[in-house]
Amino acid sequence: MRIDVLTLFPEFIAQAAGVGVVGRAVERGLVAVKAWNPREYAAGNYRRVDERPFGGGPGMVMLPEPLEACLAAARADGAMGPLIYLSPQGARFTQARARALATTPGFLLLCGRYEGVDERFIEAHVDEELSIGDYVLSGGELAAAVVVDAVGRLLDGALNDAASAAQDSFEDGLLDCPHYTRSERLGTAGVPEVLLSGDHARIARWRRQQALGRTWRRRPDLLARLALSAEDRRLLEEFIARQASRADAP
Repeated sequence: MRIDVLTLFPEFIAQAAGVGVVGRAVERGLVAVKAWNPREYAAGNYRRVDERPFGGGPGMVMLPEPLEACLAAARADGAMGPLIYLSPQGARFTQARARALATTPGFLLLCGRYEGVDERFIEAHVDEELSIGDYVLSGGELAAAVVVDAVGRLLDGALNDAASAAQDSFEDGLLDCPHYTRSERLGTAGVPEVLLSGDHARIARWRRQQALGRTWRRRPDLLARLALSAEDRRLLEEFIARQASRADAP
């Protein structure tokens, strides 16, 4: 896979793509992350990439010309796939979208700065807008790092244990269940008995119930989108009943 990022801060992208799971994926040749700086394609001695907007108002807007030249250079170098603009006005970036992007040969990310990007460039070249949340950042670089990480870790071979990705929050629409480590100081204190039983069927059932219950308590909106099986409904009802009995206990 290849991910190209149009950004005024290429060093940020290089650092984000050089550590952790994504760094390992890069080392293993699973993904190539390349940053392109529009300032290198700007005209004039000052290489300006921004200008005041028509209609007045505070702030500056990124000019289309340096972005168009930068995008053309990336495409000529082999950049492929859709151009995705990271914007608070975009659709919410989800685990499902990360999974879909992970199946593609590549895509490009556009990082805005200042008050954003000239709308004419967006209309002419941007295929999709994505947002990582309902808040505003100083630029799209942090959002780009989030997308690169979320997608990169899903590539075959990126994780040392591929099964760990399948157990992540949101993979099946639910939050993850709680986990307990083999701590030398704490030992087995506070660890649910079922996890010590060695009964893999019981453990799997407990983990599923905890995932359902935790989602019910913390993100009921996620549950509303799911078509739960009869078994899942039974597990959730048991969880809710247990929570109610604890709340009623003196």
